[in-house]
Amino acid sequence: MSRSKSKRPKSSAAQTPESAPSAPESVAEPRTATPAPESPTGPGAPEQPRVPTVSTEVRGGVMGAALRMWLAAYRVEVVLFLVSFAVLASFSSQRFLRQSEAPHFVYQAKAWLEGRLDLDPEVLPNLEDWACVREVEGKKVRCEGRLRPGDRWYVSFPSFPAVVMLPFVALHGYQFNDTSFGVIVGALAVALFYSLLRFLAKEGDTARDRTENVGLALVLAFGTLFFYASIRGEVWFSAEVMGVAFTCLYVRDAVRAHRPVLAGLFFSMATLTRTPLLFTGLFFVLEALCPGPDRLEQLKALGAHWKPALRKLGLFALGAAPLALLAAAYNVYRFGSPGEFGHAFLYNNRVNVDIDRWGLFDLVYLPRNLQAAFLLLPKVSLSPLRLGYNPHGLSLLLTLPLLVFLVAPKLRPRLHWPLWLTVAVTALPGLFYQNDGYMQFGFRFSIDYTPYLLLLFAIGGWSLRNRAVLATVVFGVLVNFWGAVAFRGYTELVRNW
Repeated sequence: MSRSKSKRPKSSAAQTPESAPSAPESVAEPRTATPAPESPTGPGAPEQPRVPTVSTEVRGGVMGAALRMWLAAYRVEVVLFLVSFAVLASFSSQRFLRQSEAPHFVYQAKAWLEGRLDLDPEVLPNLEDWACVREVEGKKVRCEGRLRPGDRWYVSFPSFPAVVMLPFVALHGYQFNDTSFGVIVGALAVALFYSLLRFLAKEGDTARDRTENVGLALVLAFGTLFFYASIRGEVWFSAEVMGVAFTCLYVRDAVRAHRPVLAGLFFSMATLTRTPLLFTGLFFVLEALCPGPDRLEQLKALGAHWKPALRKLGLFALGAAPLALLAAAYNVYRFGSPGEFGHAFLYNNRVNVDIDRWGLFDLVYLPRNLQAAFLLLPKVSLSPLRLGYNPHGLSLLLTLPLLVFLVAPKLRPRLHWPLWLTVAVTALPGLFYQNDGYMQFGFRFSIDYTPYLLLLFAIGGWSLRNRAVLATVVFGVLVNFWGAVAFRGYTELVRNW
């Protein structure tokens, strides 16, 4: 998409007042005469004060000094970002240079830029996981059978990632590369997770030193399912990776509820990126009402000292409300319900039979989701020798083996129960969801709460220098290295790589 170059206005040279010459002797005039006004720079005028000017060199020096100070303060985050970006881009391989085959958020952003809330069906790259809405007797229903001219098409996922992509889609149009963008966001999430760990250490919530915090950030990057999700692009994985970045920002501001407005803002961004992250709001509520360590006493005292907690909750809601209200109105316009994000309107999808029979959530889905999350193992073939995976999932005990140390922590500090409860309320709804995540390497929905699980390890007292822990970390990295190399998703299926 071509851009017109705007002409840069010419800047006029700064005028430096010259020193005034000495005034000549004047002839005395009658006292009744009013002296004529003189130019401030004319003869006889008092010398004007010089206006200090800042040279380009000085401004550049100030900016350079500020940049050096910033780099000195965040040098570890910068190095982590660069290292993570280099590794993720390398493993992304040929995908990195091309848009994925599921660039749904790119198409949504382009539609907004064109002034429409729905999508142009003539330009859709495929029919995979799009929502199609049809008006029947004034009611919005899912498109069935032959398509009609009045059918409206939408992205069937929360659309905040499209908001983030807007300026880049404005520059590159439909060709914007969501794959390389996902790699950048993934590397940024790793740096943000380290920053969160450093903040918790500063606050006294963990006893980790810098080396161990760097190690845990690298575990997130390469020792969890975050690894293969970050290198793919595609609508499903792009949202999960971006959700991790917003989670890190949210948790940092939610700790002790010290920045409630920002916490609410980042919470809304996370929720409008990945719907399950709505349940992580419990973390802020607990930090606002009873930050501990004497939680029961704090809860009992709320009756008499409720105003500070209510104020924090109100500010949190204030930060979350603008985006939440916009999203609710957008959902009503698209699907007729403020809480509907589109999956009930999936066009010609394999899951529609289950949705029509049992709905989006039901107890009947629990067995297969538990199997995908904890019971599925690699497929081993001896003739010929081959190691395979089930595209419905792989046990979390293999993809995140550090879980075994969460069951028996050495320490149970202040954040132990808030983090566990947040994991529980975020994970449980997904176990009753109609989709187990297919196609995937490992139970990808666990990426939503993986940062909380790693925070539980960070506060649990086990050292990364422990041999058993170190062996477990290495094993997790090897498993997820396998996933980054071996997983063949929708992009590979379409391109026949």
